[in-house]
Amino acid sequence: MSKTYSVAVVGATGAVGQEMMRTLERRNFPVGELRLLASERSAGKKAMFKGKEYTIQELKEDSFEGIQIALFSAGGSISKKFVPYAVKSGAVAIDNTSAFRMDPNVPLVVPEVNPSDIFKNKGIIANPNCSTIQMVQVLKPLHDFAKIKRVVVSTYQAVSGAGMKAMEELLKETEAVLQKKEYKRSIFPHQIAFNALPRIPQSGGIEEGGYTNEEVKMIKETKKIMGDNSIAVTATCVRVPVLRGHSESVNIETEKRVTVEKARELLAATENVIVQDDIEKELYPLAITSADKFETFVGRIREDDTVKYGLNLWVVSDNLLKGAAWNAVQIAEKLIAG
Repeated sequence: MSKTYSVAVVGATGAVGQEMMRTLERRNFPVGELRLLASERSAGKKAMFKGKEYTIQELKEDSFEGIQIALFSAGGSISKKFVPYAVKSGAVAIDNTSAFRMDPNVPLVVPEVNPSDIFKNKGIIANPNCSTIQMVQVLKPLHDFAKIKRVVVSTYQAVSGAGMKAMEELLKETEAVLQKKEYKRSIFPHQIAFNALPRIPQSGGIEEGGYTNEEVKMIKETKKIMGDNSIAVTATCVRVPVLRGHSESVNIETEKRVTVEKARELLAATENVIVQDDIEKELYPLAITSADKFETFVGRIREDDTVKYGLNLWVVSDNLLKGAAWNAVQIAEKLIAG
């Protein structure tokens, strides 16, 4: 009989928590016991996993007894409070929040980029920010080949990054605008339907220099994951009226030339990266075609002749999967594989 593992999903009723459960099932992860945890108000709700009905339990300090792997996606404050209890109970916590990402004692992992860091964990492994994950997947092979000096990234982030209520708000507000009706929003500070918000308001406050917390995450996390503090990174993060799938315009400057052909070759050989780059056939990554896919897609590859050696890329991935649930389950898979 093959070995199974006791798994807890914290935040099981949220958008990412539900994707974690679905990904565990899609990947046929060897789940023996599954414990679904959420807030007191969600306790008692039902959820299906592999054809079996489970009852959501209230998250408590003693919720992790007997658990080997705990997947967290219930907000940073929840992780800060309950991850230590999971670790104390003997579980490895894979945390999808920003709570531990920049802790020097906690590995920040994208399995295609720095898989060996998984085994440096002391009970906690951090899942990076969704926008960072898809970008570093593409940066890694180019950095290995030509050493990246500078990255300028602008993101076009789907509303699902702000949760299920944000998705509902976009749909309802879009309907209201089309019907020329008033809509009272509760998630976004401005209309999101038919608009773009040049700040990700759900990610935290404004930091030094006017950068948002989301932008600072991308800057700091990229350096940590890539293991190279010399890479200069600047970011502008924008929320757009898309349900699933973050898109990014990424401009890089390298120490030596990377031709378009070489970039395509390097990226096509990279695990879980798919090159879609034939503009004459209108083939390039799209949010709607990346939705519900595990891979990250890259296209619109062009040399940038405004610098000595530069490259432009368009990168798209499902923010709920590779940007969150799939990256976490992928870490768990590599963890149990040793």
